[in-house]
Amino acid sequence: MIVYRCEDTLESVFTAIYQAYEEKRNHEDTILCLTDDPILFAEDIAVEADEEKTRKVMGTLRLRFGQEDSERLCMALASNDEEKAQAVYRTVVLGLRCRCRPGHLFDNLADRDIHKAFALGRGVSTETGHQKQFLRFQELENGMLFSRIGPKNDVMVFLMPHFADRLPIENFVIYDEKRNLFGVHPAGKQWYLLLGEETDRPAGLCYSAAEAQYQELFRQFCHTITIEDRRNRKLQMGMLPLRFREYMVEFN
Repeated sequence: MIVYRCEDTLESVFTAIYQAYEEKRNHEDTILCLTDDPILFAEDIAVEADEEKTRKVMGTLRLRFGQEDSERLCMALASNDEEKAQAVYRTVVLGLRCRCRPGHLFDNLADRDIHKAFALGRGVSTETGHQKQFLRFQELENGMLFSRIGPKNDVMVFLMPHFADRLPIENFVIYDEKRNLFGVHPAGKQWYLLLGEETDRPAGLCYSAAEAQYQELFRQFCHTITIEDRRNRKLQMGMLPLRFREYMVEFN
């Protein structure tokens, strides 16, 4: 049995998939693993992410499975599930073996790995949609817009294009405090991701005077439109999960 030990990145997993095909491995006896847990009687191979191999795998996925299904595979790899690499690998293997047409990669949901990859991708897609709705920017003293989030999954790469398209002339930063990851968008330029050190965690941010005023107006508005007799906590929590509220101005 062959075990490819990958880092928890899309580039590392796609590099491992490329190597598995390049080295003509028996896919039934090959595992992609994100942890260091030992597997008896297995040969471990450490994977170093390779940009060129990653690009080739992504090109093949788009060509064979279509844009939508290849994006869903990428979303599955953004989840926080430790078995995601193997599920995506097996889904790719089965898709290529069965010569799936574009848009039909996830048709066989009876298969455990295909179902898992589909579910992981759907979960990341759902959380990305929630973050687009519930994310709140706050204006700092220097005029930059800043937002703090704490998603379950690593959705930053899917959020940045959305907000860069809507705020092209703004300097803004989205900070994922669970991963200490910064999404940085300089006004009028391309956005990029920056992984911070422990000392880079933002603290003591100073908001502009206008921001403080608008925050108070927004809170008053939310309280004013509330109809006490129609409060429905259960429905409210279903529409707006509690884990998002600590990052929303109107609940502070």
